[in-house]
Amino acid sequence: MKTVLAAVDFSDMTQKIVNQAARLANNFSCSVHIVHVAAPNPDKVGYDVSQQYVRDYRAKEYRREHQELHQHAERIKEMGIEVIPLLIQGPVVEVILKEADKIQAGVIVLGSHGHGMLHKMLAGSVCEGVLKCTTIPLFIIPPKKR
Repeated sequence: MKTVLAAVDFSDMTQKIVNQAARLANNFSCSVHIVHVAAPNPDKVGYDVSQQYVRDYRAKEYRREHQELHQHAERIKEMGIEVIPLLIQGPVVEVILKEADKIQAGVIVLGSHGHGMLHKMLAGSVCEGVLKCTTIPLFIIPPKKR
């Protein structure tokens, strides 16, 4: 294994995902790619909000996400592990799969939020989406027990 892909969303699971990716990379002497998939720009903007306001808001969000991503990468780098932080815009499952193939990831580290059936029916599950479409081993961090 040469590379661990850690997919993060900046939820309370992110630090656990990053820590596990670092442990795996340390144990297998490989690098880590931390990937955050940013929300795409909206196709259309309603009458109440100007397009410029939405673009400014998204730019601010991207800067915040980029900064947080680099903070996580810096912590891994301090452990002596090669790390590449990536902020990519697009459909979450598709981006994770494409990046994992591109870097020839040996494992994908994901976190499960443990949402209920209604949420899965409406929004889907990233873990399930990735699991259905990849042959790369997954390391899934379970949600915190209630």
